Amino acid sequence: MKKLFCLLVAMLVALPACMQGQVSRHDKAVFVAPKNEFMDSVRKEASRFIAKPENPRKELRLDFTGIARPASIDDFKKYWHNKPVSQAISGMCWCFSATSFFESEIYRLTRREIKLSELYTVYWEYVEKAKHFVAERGNSAFGEGSEANAVMRIWRTYGIVPADAYTGMKPGQKFHDHSKLFEEMNAYLQSLKVSNAWQEDAAVNTIKSILNHYLGEPPKTIVVSGKEMTPKEYFESVVRLNVNDYVEIMSLMEKPYYQMAEYEVPDNWWHSKEYFNIPLDDFMGAIKKTIRSGETVCIGGDVSEPGYEGHAGVAIVPTFDIPSEYIDESARQFRFSNGTTGDDHGIHMVGYVEKDGKDWYLIKDSGAGSRNNPHPGYYFYSEDYVKLKMLGFTVHKDFVKELLKKQRE
Repeated sequence: MKKLFCLLVAMLVALPACMQGQVSRHDKAVFVAPKNEFMDSVRKEASRFIAKPENPRKELRLDFTGIARPASIDDFKKYWHNKPVSQAISGMCWCFSATSFFESEIYRLTRREIKLSELYTVYWEYVEKAKHFVAERGNSAFGEGSEANAVMRIWRTYGIVPADAYTGMKPGQKFHDHSKLFEEMNAYLQSLKVSNAWQEDAAVNTIKSILNHYLGEPPKTIVVSGKEMTPKEYFESVVRLNVNDYVEIMSLMEKPYYQMAEYEVPDNWWHSKEYFNIPLDDFMGAIKKTIRSGETVCIGGDVSEPGYEGHAGVAIVPTFDIPSEYIDESARQFRFSNGTTGDDHGIHMVGYVEKDGKDWYLIKDSGAGSRNNPHPGYYFYSEDYVKLKMLGFTVHKDFVKELLKKQRE
């Protein structure tokens, strides 16, 4: 009994110390990603019995093994241009290529190196598309694409800003992604066909609100060398490029030659008729003369052929498509008329090299495919590919003045 009494006393003495130890414990909460590796393995195993068999999609492509081509960018005679910039997940090639071209023109004419904002132009181009969509009661193309001369039109109206003044990306964002942006704008504009709410101010304000959410609001003023100015003032007093000195050239049999005509593709959504249409031989001659004379070329056309491949980094016309000697204006028009040549992509021609009697052109490209080859941001285009698949280009009037003298009313 005495032993039991002593044991109880000892336990009572020790109890406060135990309780004190428990009270002093201080646990912390943390956030962790939920895991259930076993259930993941269950789902993976179960999916084998419900998943449809995969049939990997394959595309017809040229076997580039043994194809003679320039070995590297160093093979080309190059002209000054800003380094390639990726348009990432967007349809902004028209703006990236034309902006790059005009940056090169500023350098050619003044030896000033300027990097301009592509996204500022894209922002206001969407606003203009929305205005036109409302004015036409929805009977107007609304897409991500446009044409090189849209850049000139926007700069005249809204001015332009340096690249670092408006990036169209959030802090820390590395790549553009306009998929949600375009989806939201397009859904809103298409809804107007149902609601018949064709008020321009309301529609434009909504489009601006969407653009502001995804891209940020473009600046109303900027500071350059300590001086505050508007984008219009920056264009007029700093950029100082007369965009009226440039002309759009195209070559299609369906339009009269040596006349201004409409370039009838969806991305020419405002139906510009400011394209000088010339025969194919003149078209190629003008490109060769221009690139050899020191000016780069903003050019656009089709990039969906078997001889066009990003990992190879080249664009050529395979003989199984059409032999070189048969590439003429009829072959070119045939492909445009049946839809196998389209206005897919805008690019910037920044150099050339002659090999075996024909030209190769160094192409600066903002598209994702150009990042998969040994010369990221560039393609090598063969002369035949340009002749068959490139539909139009932008050039300073001085380089085609003899052709412009042939213009007919």
